[in-house]
Amino acid sequence: MNNTHPCTARQRARIGAISLVLLLGACALPGPATRPAVYDFGPGALSATSSDSVTPRPALVIEPVEAPAALEGNAVLYRLAYADNQQLQPYALARWSMTPAQLLAQRLREQLGQRYTVLKPGDGGAANALTLRVELEEFSQLFATPTSSIGLLRLRATATPFVAAGGKLAQRSFVVQRSATSADAPGGVRALTQATDAALQELDRWLQELGRP
Repeated sequence: MNNTHPCTARQRARIGAISLVLLLGACALPGPATRPAVYDFGPGALSATSSDSVTPRPALVIEPVEAPAALEGNAVLYRLAYADNQQLQPYALARWSMTPAQLLAQRLREQLGQRYTVLKPGDGGAANALTLRVELEEFSQLFATPTSSIGLLRLRATATPFVAAGGKLAQRSFVVQRSATSADAPGGVRALTQATDAALQELDRWLQELGRP
């Protein structure tokens, strides 16, 4: 014989239904929002270089850095060479503060500004200056294995006209890679920053060679 009172059974059923609704509602509630980490190339130079040079610095016009559509966003990108190296993939919780082209342009002006009077297209004196155009072709973390990766940068630089070189167009491609210290976004960011600085040092030496008589 069932000693449970009918009313009590209905109450228990109602409580169970309410508890189930509350449980499902709790599962549907979003957890704490996780914001992506935002990266750049670091603070750059910590002190200003002296401009009191006896020899005036040559003028250099730097045009906006160009990049393919795949690099137009702020995502930190990687490739899995051991799976499919033709697929660029973004880290879910890592972003650049600007597009890679904008970050490169900022670093380019900072580094070359130590040796040249850097101008923008249309500035006074720009017509008689060397013009530099840079195209960023690759900017990603490339994984050879799940635990081993590099920061890979590839760019093409075009300089024209340059009086000492007969006013002819000069062009060179740069490919630089640096090992990542960790198989994650922070490791990729550090490697790409190091690769960028190394590429700009090579580009600076190339421009100096163009200017030699």
